Amino acid sequence: MADSDVSGVEEPVVELFVKAGSDGESIGNCPFSQRLFMILWLKGVTFNVTTVDLKRKPANLANLAPGTQPPFLTYNGDVKTDTNKIEEFLEATLSPPKFPKLAAKNPESNTAGNDIFSKFSAYVKNTSPASNDALEMALLKSLKKLDDFMNTPLPDEVDQNDDDDDLGQSQRKFLDGDDFTLADCNLLPKLHIVKVVCKKYRGFSIPRELTGYWRYLDSAYAREEFANTCPADKEIEIAYMAVARPLK
Repeated sequence: MADSDVSGVEEPVVELFVKAGSDGESIGNCPFSQRLFMILWLKGVTFNVTTVDLKRKPANLANLAPGTQPPFLTYNGDVKTDTNKIEEFLEATLSPPKFPKLAAKNPESNTAGNDIFSKFSAYVKNTSPASNDALEMALLKSLKKLDDFMNTPLPDEVDQNDDDDDLGQSQRKFLDGDDFTLADCNLLPKLHIVKVVCKKYRGFSIPRELTGYWRYLDSAYAREEFANTCPADKEIEIAYMAVARPLK
């Protein structure tokens, strides 16, 4: 039976199933798993997390969600699959006043940085030394776009009395302001992977000159909802060992 809070409303029974790491127990590399983990944490709902070893998937889990790879979740016994649909369900169901709304207020926050991961994938999968510099520059360009977005004030940051030509630089912590939104839950796990893999397999560190980008990432690492849901760097490196092939 679900627990009831002081308002008399029953707490839902929620279990999140995520990809396990190389040891079969720890959290594995999966930005979609981390995305849902962050959303549930931010919602403040009580939930359990089960890691699923894809090499030895228990029969009861195979029966629970046949043909489905993690992440998926159960909500009061009902199985929910597809990360986007789960996000929509959680935002609609775990709603105010009991649970916070996580949707971004500014539409552009939802698309900021949306080309970074594709540029990163092309960069780390490339094996031709002749193409490396161009692909690295393409990745840098997409990171610079995110940096520019983070340094540009959002409408609600702009003081109506300021001259439009002198708005100054944004100092917000996250995409849509100083609080996490669904947009951050989507983008930040991917940015973490980009940082770890580029350093490990291409010796490429994202320049500190990208001040908006680093303010964003450093702000995220300071929050337990992000830092404590990240897989270990080693798990990301293992996952990309065969993907990030050496230049030759």
